[in-house]
Amino acid sequence: MSRACSLFQLWHSPPNTRLLLSISKGPYLIPSARSYPGLCFCKGLQTSTYEVVKGSYVPTAQIKQEGKTEEKSPEILEGVGAFQKLPMVMPSVDILYSALRKAKKIAPTKGIANIAKRERNRGAKQLDALMKEIAVPLRTYSENFPNKKYLHPYERSLIELTLGDGNYEQVLGKVDALRKKVVSVGKEHASLCAKSTSKKEAETRLSEGLKKVEETYIRQGKYVDDLLHIAKTLRAMPVVDLETPTLCLVGAPNVGKSSLVRILSTGKPEVCNYPFTTRGILMGHIILNHETFQVTDTPGLLKRCDEDRNNLEKLTLAVLSHLPTAVLYVHDLSGECGTSPTDQFVIYNEIKEKFGDHLWLDVVSKCDLLQESPVLFATDNGDDNDLDLARYRKLGPEGALHVSVKNEVGLPELKRRVHELLNTQMTRIQSLETNQETLQVLT
Repeated sequence: MSRACSLFQLWHSPPNTRLLLSISKGPYLIPSARSYPGLCFCKGLQTSTYEVVKGSYVPTAQIKQEGKTEEKSPEILEGVGAFQKLPMVMPSVDILYSALRKAKKIAPTKGIANIAKRERNRGAKQLDALMKEIAVPLRTYSENFPNKKYLHPYERSLIELTLGDGNYEQVLGKVDALRKKVVSVGKEHASLCAKSTSKKEAETRLSEGLKKVEETYIRQGKYVDDLLHIAKTLRAMPVVDLETPTLCLVGAPNVGKSSLVRILSTGKPEVCNYPFTTRGILMGHIILNHETFQVTDTPGLLKRCDEDRNNLEKLTLAVLSHLPTAVLYVHDLSGECGTSPTDQFVIYNEIKEKFGDHLWLDVVSKCDLLQESPVLFATDNGDDNDLDLARYRKLGPEGALHVSVKNEVGLPELKRRVHELLNTQMTRIQSLETNQETLQVLT
């Protein structure tokens, strides 16, 4: 190796006029030869390591650095639809029985003649298989359920309001903790089984290990069932297409929103005469002139501050806050909905002030029940000095459309106005997308 290195140095060194060779018998000068100074060429040798990535050589350091960068900045989901990509969660009992059945079929490694060695090999392999058959699906759940903070704000709100704040992360954390515990117990008992000195001892340790892993899993298996319930709940949430115009019906409870949804769209919400009939976000579709639009029915709003609202009311606010919707605000001045016109007036003004940038259409429902004199509740003070309130009690907001689902009054005009509203919403969405594309080109 030293001779090859010397030849390599001589080849790349600048020549002089004489070469001095050192031989065991003594130094000799060879005339007419060229001398080469000794250079420490080894310092210039390349020490980088490479790996083959997609058919190309890439420095290992660069691969590690890119891996660290990806870990620090995970992908942020900008659109909606993450709930439909959730993995299918098996019931906890099915996971356990499937793992036990597969583990007990594991045979010892062929060629082991010694009975004790063969039995401890079989026991260690079965315990290791049981541990893996339980841990692999649990790891899949932990890795494939999305991190809430990287979801679209609308879906993040659905998780918080439907499941309770923090419950989603807590269940996922418990499932991952269960996986780690099963892995730890399984490895411990597999190691003990592998150290058995006799067949009987190996059989005993295998039985104890299977029982211990099973008990560990059953003790906290309910968290897997909780995750199954979460997956079913989230997967049943209506999917909203952000690029399709959406009409959102808003108003106090029992004012007739669901009845209008049934008239306008393919949605079939429950229609009953009691508050909070709508217990979640209901989605339907409107087909007008071969164009498809979305319509959503939301839970009713009561007269109270946002901090005191229940989760159903907060769902309505989440839709208005995070989705590009046009608003169809429904009023009931007949006195049958349970919320006085005065309270509806207060709610309406608060919502209109917060979300006035949305496209808007006011509708007074149940106009067949309206009387000549405004309806007054016992809680109303009867003060007519407020001209806006007095006008609202009688006719609703200025420019409101009066309709009656029962007598089919105003429904053709309502459908025409809704179509115009959604077409305008489509133009607004397209304009927003164009502006975003222009900004991306400029940046």
